[in-house]
Amino acid sequence: MGNQLDRSPRTVRPRSSESDRYRWVALTNTTMAVFMSSLDGSIVLIALPAIFTGIHLDPLAPANIAYLLWMIMGYRLVQAVFVVSLGRLGDVLGRVRIYNLGFVVFTVASILLSLDPLTGSRAALWLIGWRFLQAFGGSMLSANSAAILTDAFPRERLGFALGVNQAAVFAGQFIGLTAGGLLAAWDWRAVFWVNVPVGIAGTLWAYFRLRDTGARHPARIDWWGNATFAIGLSAILVAVTYGIQPYDGQTMGWSNPAVIAGLVGGAALLAAFAAIERRVTEPLFRLRLFAIRTFTAGALTGFIARLAQGGLQFVLVIWLQGIWLPLHGYDYSQTPLWAGIFLLPLTVGFFVAGPLSGSLSDRFGARWFASGGMFLFALSFVGLLVLPVNFPYWPFALLIALNGVGVGMYSSPNSSSVMSSVPAEYRGVASGMRSTFQNSGTSLSIAVFSSLMIAGLASALPRTLTNGLAQHGVTHQVAAQIGSLPPVSSLFAAMLGVNPVHYLLSQYGASSQLTPANRDLLTGREFFPNVISGPFHNGLAIVFTVSAALGLIAAIVSLMRTPSVPDIPKERKPCR
Repeated sequence: MGNQLDRSPRTVRPRSSESDRYRWVALTNTTMAVFMSSLDGSIVLIALPAIFTGIHLDPLAPANIAYLLWMIMGYRLVQAVFVVSLGRLGDVLGRVRIYNLGFVVFTVASILLSLDPLTGSRAALWLIGWRFLQAFGGSMLSANSAAILTDAFPRERLGFALGVNQAAVFAGQFIGLTAGGLLAAWDWRAVFWVNVPVGIAGTLWAYFRLRDTGARHPARIDWWGNATFAIGLSAILVAVTYGIQPYDGQTMGWSNPAVIAGLVGGAALLAAFAAIERRVTEPLFRLRLFAIRTFTAGALTGFIARLAQGGLQFVLVIWLQGIWLPLHGYDYSQTPLWAGIFLLPLTVGFFVAGPLSGSLSDRFGARWFASGGMFLFALSFVGLLVLPVNFPYWPFALLIALNGVGVGMYSSPNSSSVMSSVPAEYRGVASGMRSTFQNSGTSLSIAVFSSLMIAGLASALPRTLTNGLAQHGVTHQVAAQIGSLPPVSSLFAAMLGVNPVHYLLSQYGASSQLTPANRDLLTGREFFPNVISGPFHNGLAIVFTVSAALGLIAAIVSLMRTPSVPDIPKERKPCR
């Protein structure tokens, strides 16, 4: 046994200048990869108006709400489901091998997305299907990038490396908003073209320069664990996606039997998954890693932080595009681009804090940086809570910058402490588990935030919209019909840069019955934002209160980790 272990395949880490050069190769390549993967999670969000126009899909038709949600949620869902399996596969077959294949898959999917030959609902299905494949490739990249860095960098420099990597992840999310607006203004296909040259260059670079510097650990595939986890988590995330859509005349679909079945069935499968993982010799989820306090605190706070922050981007885009920008003179067709520009302080805050806190945590430990970051994160939501809906920009910019600083202070030290706390042979699966908690938190966050916003709108928007229309010449019958439409339609119309009042008045034939003055007022920039401001603020108050509370909980849980990065525990060999 001892001789076998001595002969197990491994690569001795190179020394001196060769080692330093390889570290920078690993850092720059993986940073480019996770930036590209993260960018594509958000670039479509801001480009949706151009995409819907380009494929000739009516953005306000009730049947098309599902396509919109799947374009937003499908990418996150796939990443949440598969990232652990792909991280474990990297431990078994080689992290660089799976990572390199991810570059190829991601690039091919980007090409296919940009070549969509269809129109209408078929075009939407084409995009959703290839987005699934693109997300699968992105999962191969993100599942193994942190493990590749952990293999390449010594512990005293790991916080800096992961800090840069994590900065790229969050920067990609928010730069995607600006890039999506700029590229979509030219051609909606450009939001997918932009990945192709980067993907080809990254693929060639990775294949020729990256190498596995950690040992492979051959093991059997946990088929039952993979199946129950993938199907169970998919069922829950699919159910919450349909839960925020209207159902049977109701504002949302949480009473839909299919949604209830998905939630219950998914939870049952995840319970079965936990039982399976306790019994198999080579489990997908190393539940024993949760005995490491630092790993548990880091994974749990990662989920809580993403649950609090993941839907923020979604809400801020709607706030800016649907209310603030029109009230400040921006045409609805211009709001997607300018929303991305006005959200840049969020990215800047993260860029400043991420690498700096990662480097400092290498010297002083992750505990107080991570907890302090989550405290600032929670504090920013308190500040956003007291802003009026039609806010002055600079207080808003400072608060979202503070939010970015808080996330940056937390993310880099947290990633470093999690990855340093686990046995070297399980860095791939640990990275995948960490990413699964984060991606699941993001997906659930969008559903939770949307549900809270829709609930807030539903309490007041129908009455407010009906009264506002009736006061300006719309018949009470038509005004009541428009006011009774699901609030989710108005919410997504604002996000898509469409004036829903103009659209709905045309649909009901009411425009021709109005005086020119009333028609101009109702279809102008200010009527809908003013009508929706009060109900929207009700939803914002709920959302930001929940986010502040979650941020505070994450700060407290983060203190559970050990004061400094512990020695990597020695791994006991599983029973055969």
